[in-house]
Amino acid sequence: MNYTQTLEFLFSSMPSFQEKGVCAYKPGLERVTSFSRHLGNPQRNYFTIHVAGTNGKGSVSHMLASILQQAGYRTGLFTSPHLKDFRERIRVDGQMISKQKVVNFVDKHREKMVELGLSFFEMTAALAFDYFAQSDCEVVVVETGLGGRLDATNIILPVVSVVTNVGMEHTDLLGDTLQKIAAEKAGIIKKSIPLVLGESNEEYNSIFEEVASANKSRVIYAEQSFRLDERHHEGNKQHIEISRLRDEYKYCFDLDLEGDYQWHNVVTACTVADYLHEETPLTISRRAFIDGISNVISETSLCGRWQTIQTEPRIICDTGHNAHGLKWVTEQLKGLECKKLYCVIGFVKDKNIDEILPMFPSEAHYIFTQAGIERALDAEVLAAKAAEYGLQGEVVRDVSKALEQAKTLASTEDAIFVGGSTFVVAEIL
Repeated sequence: MNYTQTLEFLFSSMPSFQEKGVCAYKPGLERVTSFSRHLGNPQRNYFTIHVAGTNGKGSVSHMLASILQQAGYRTGLFTSPHLKDFRERIRVDGQMISKQKVVNFVDKHREKMVELGLSFFEMTAALAFDYFAQSDCEVVVVETGLGGRLDATNIILPVVSVVTNVGMEHTDLLGDTLQKIAAEKAGIIKKSIPLVLGESNEEYNSIFEEVASANKSRVIYAEQSFRLDERHHEGNKQHIEISRLRDEYKYCFDLDLEGDYQWHNVVTACTVADYLHEETPLTISRRAFIDGISNVISETSLCGRWQTIQTEPRIICDTGHNAHGLKWVTEQLKGLECKKLYCVIGFVKDKNIDEILPMFPSEAHYIFTQAGIERALDAEVLAAKAAEYGLQGEVVRDVSKALEQAKTLASTEDAIFVGGSTFVVAEIL
């Protein structure tokens, strides 16, 4: 098979949760454990860092990979979903896996994957673990796909586990309360391996404490490790100053990430990196700290996070897609300096849009759209629901055409926002 045929096989034989939703979700570790054993357990050949969370886990994973690359380590990075190219999910030192490596892996192991009935995500995780071993990676950052306890990535034994935060998401799969969702994410805690918790909350802190105690481990609270001292925007950079609380040591960063919410992720990533330097065999210099955090986009090619893709009019896209994450995005939207704001938005069917829509600015003009996937919420349904919350506009079902319509309406002094769904952003990138 060539690369195109290989992807067709994967997406048809092993449908992804991102494309199909709940029907493609296969919880449990039995299948991926068996397949990894078949591969020789490649995930045991390098240090790993395991990152879960409702929001920010992708940004934190990329930040950590960037820091480790700057520290001189050959670094693997496994994330999901992809925006433009399947190979974005698997990177070594910022470079995507080659098409031929994907083809070779599927050709070699196709029969076994079908026999075990692997899900798309299980196959992808196993491919990543195998590729990182072949690439002589020294350390690998692994982002969970969904939840944690039953996620296919949970076969690794990390040097540190990370949960960025907990919000209401995938309630049909993870539970209908913060405590239940936290319990699923706490499932990545391993015996004697500490957990860094990025954002604490009285509603779920005790869940992580209990699981950590049962595993003879501990919870390291990022907010008790570093303090945000200053944050402001300078052109297309974001200046952030934080202090390490144990000794008031100050770090200053000029991020190439512009989202206001990123300061939470910086505090989390710095807490993890500080732990790695102080308590594991990994050494991370002050310079690696600063350059790694400051140059996440250039080092890892992270995109879709409050990303400006055009000026005059300014066009911004962001992959925030649940109430917990969109709270920050919509607040930044309301503070945009522009004459008029146009919002091109679309969602997937399983999102609680009654919780999300009231966050968006009512004075903007909306172009309701839908991504070209089965899970997409019908644009007409979205428009009708948005009208109930005072959001007015028009329906353009095709995402690219919706953006073109916004460009037609907008002047050079206006701004256009594209978001609501990772898949909407993916189609315009």
